Amino acid sequence: MSLRNLVPIVLLAVGIASPVFAQDAHVGLWKQNLAKSTSVPPAATPAPRSNTWQYEVFESNGLKMTTESVSADGTRTMGNAYSAHIDGKDYPYPNGTIALKRIDASSWAFTIKRDGKVVSSGTNVVSKDGKTITYTRKGVTVTGQPTSGVAIYEKQ
Repeated sequence: MSLRNLVPIVLLAVGIASPVFAQDAHVGLWKQNLAKSTSVPPAATPAPRSNTWQYEVFESNGLKMTTESVSADGTRTMGNAYSAHIDGKDYPYPNGTIALKRIDASSWAFTIKRDGKVVSSGTNVVSKDGKTITYTRKGVTVTGQPTSGVAIYEKQ
């Protein structure tokens, strides 16, 4: 086969395969901008030094998330790790389940349940320039008090 005939075939194959290899805008390492983030009521403990989120592709149509927090005293903690498809179904989450539902190419809604009851819900939106996540949530504490917040994360 000549190079002249091969080029259109390669371009067609790349065009067909591109959507398969498209990566979710959330994939990567994100660090919380604590100065721009809010929580109501405010945390009862001193503010952490840092919070980071790591998103990876999970089974081609989902996300795996791991978190790391460094407390005010320097203690490093891994937590809130989960893997979920973005299909609106419940998946295991620390002490409960999480469901992710796609809103558009750069955002999804989430619902966290404990013992079958919704304890938190909100959205996770990547900015158009891909540099910022705005995580908005509303829910209830373990004592049943209302809570809400907006966390701003910046791509690293």
